[in-house]
Amino acid sequence: MCEKKQKISLVGIGMGTALTMTAQAEKAVRSADCLIGARRMLEAVRDLDAAAGKPALAEYRGEEILSYIRSHPEYREIAVLLSGDTGFHSGAKTLGSLLGSELPECEIQMIPGIASVVYLAARLNTSWEDAALVSLHGKDEDFIRTVSRNRKTFLLLGGRDAGTRALERLREYEMDEIMIHAGRRLSYPDERIVSGTIHQISETDVDGLCVVLAENPSPDLSACCHVPDDAFIRGNVPMTKAEVRAVSIAELRLTKNAVVYDIGAGTGSVSVEAALSGTDIRVYAVEKNPEAVSLIGENRKKFRADGIRIISGEAPEALEGLEAPTHVFIGGSSGNLKEILKTVLDRSPEARIVVNAISLETVSEVMEAEKEGLLKDARITQIMASRARKLGRYHLMTGQNPVYIISAGGRSDAGCAFREY
Repeated sequence: MCEKKQKISLVGIGMGTALTMTAQAEKAVRSADCLIGARRMLEAVRDLDAAAGKPALAEYRGEEILSYIRSHPEYREIAVLLSGDTGFHSGAKTLGSLLGSELPECEIQMIPGIASVVYLAARLNTSWEDAALVSLHGKDEDFIRTVSRNRKTFLLLGGRDAGTRALERLREYEMDEIMIHAGRRLSYPDERIVSGTIHQISETDVDGLCVVLAENPSPDLSACCHVPDDAFIRGNVPMTKAEVRAVSIAELRLTKNAVVYDIGAGTGSVSVEAALSGTDIRVYAVEKNPEAVSLIGENRKKFRADGIRIISGEAPEALEGLEAPTHVFIGGSSGNLKEILKTVLDRSPEARIVVNAISLETVSEVMEAEKEGLLKDARITQIMASRARKLGRYHLMTGQNPVYIISAGGRSDAGCAFREY
């Protein structure tokens, strides 16, 4: 238990040198009886007179910091040193929550610092308020779509090979128009900032402590995720047509951070439109046809829809090991509809499910599944769309195959909210 009024300051110390530490941060270091932080943070304040002779613990893990504080009640003021700013992709968020819940009698405060994004923007004589911000520190984050849709995107690199992986992804999606500004070891004596295209920038330029500004001169400014049929790479694989896709995507009621299964993905048209619906949406495109698997990859690249993960195999077996879905679209089930539904509902009982059925046999499977309770509160819509084709000076309507769209399940608080007046 923490003694009453013991004070713990979570201090953002900036880039890592005393030159970028604020006066408020330096005051917290001067007032502290003990300093805690990763070794690099402690080294950053080593030359400050305010830090001279103070006990210090080289530690960044929350539980160990908590244990140390509990075992040293004699320290009335403790400064925990963190890089950058405490409110921007900082360990202060998790640590502050932990200390606040476990040491409720302590006074805990956060002291902001200068974030690497702010520093690099200033060094490049540009603003950061109009930029997207993505952290790639220690995780495999989807960022291609974000770079594609914004004139400026800051990428916070860190961890092993993060810079190399980021460059490889940009090159994989052939984003040759992107200009990269990479800042390494910002504020240190060997600080280095280089600019160039994705082919001019080397892996060494983005290695280690690095932040990148990716500038896109021609961002995708479209506000709608719908794509015309002729924009997709087709091959000889069946594709869900635009009119059916529009209704099916609407019935999915996609949400932020949605995890979508597209089962029987074909060319990947539904996968692409689902992925384009939000930069934080992940789509697992499940397909057993090797030609179709290849087409999904081509369309993912063409539309820069890096939120798509391609799963080669037949459902439900191919779903093993995937994270639980929030939304499921079934465009083809190969006669395994009920088995697929059972697998999905076992893992995610509140998943929103949309099924497309063209054949009467599939409709029969749907009705059986509904009777068995696998499609809760099922809603069935039939789409019969026609398109005009020109014959001489006349335009004749040509009907497409009628498609049944079955939607069911989902959380009652998910999707769009409608207010009654």
